[in-house]
Amino acid sequence: METSRIGVIFDCDGTLLDSMGVWREVEGELARRAGVTLTAADVDELTTLTIPECGAFFHERYGLGDSSEAVVRTIDELMLDFYRTRAEARPGALTFARQLAERGVRLSVASSSPLPYLQAGLARCGFTPYLDAIVSVDDVGKSKRESAVYDRAREAMGTPLATTWGVEDSVYAVHTLRKAGYRTLGIYDCDISGTPEQLEAAADRFVASFEELDADTFLSWN
Repeated sequence: METSRIGVIFDCDGTLLDSMGVWREVEGELARRAGVTLTAADVDELTTLTIPECGAFFHERYGLGDSSEAVVRTIDELMLDFYRTRAEARPGALTFARQLAERGVRLSVASSSPLPYLQAGLARCGFTPYLDAIVSVDDVGKSKRESAVYDRAREAMGTPLATTWGVEDSVYAVHTLRKAGYRTLGIYDCDISGTPEQLEAAADRFVASFEELDADTFLSWN
């Protein structure tokens, strides 16, 4: 198969970038400012929320800030500083992306994070030259509980659905991809997003780290 007909849509946080910790950091800081302790159920719920939903969560449930929008502005300040100055690629991720791009595979990113965060973090870590598109759920107005963000990224790459892969660390996102007809690669980041066992059961293929994978092995799966 021509490699230019193969597409890979990467998630960003916890997949290409080692950034899930900062989301927990920010949630912890917001909880501290609100004077509350987040329950395990709260953390599970926050994992699936968009930023505006997160702002509403802290404002409506815990009375933080003058409005949901004020909470979102606080999140923006904290997060942009991280992506511009502290974000790091996950081990092996940049090498894998570069190998795929050199072999003609089309690459893009689809993420729940706002575009300015994505652009800052992906540029800082060296991914941007290899990507056809960077798409945020904000661009399509639908969360990853639906496939719209992946569909937009695939359109930008121009690859067929049957040969386009979604690479995700979140079990719920893997389920969305599979339901929509994408091939799926699960990568482990933290148990909050999905345990190795859950990801292995949900995805077509699974790796614990990009260091376990190279482009030739991946292409052999196609």
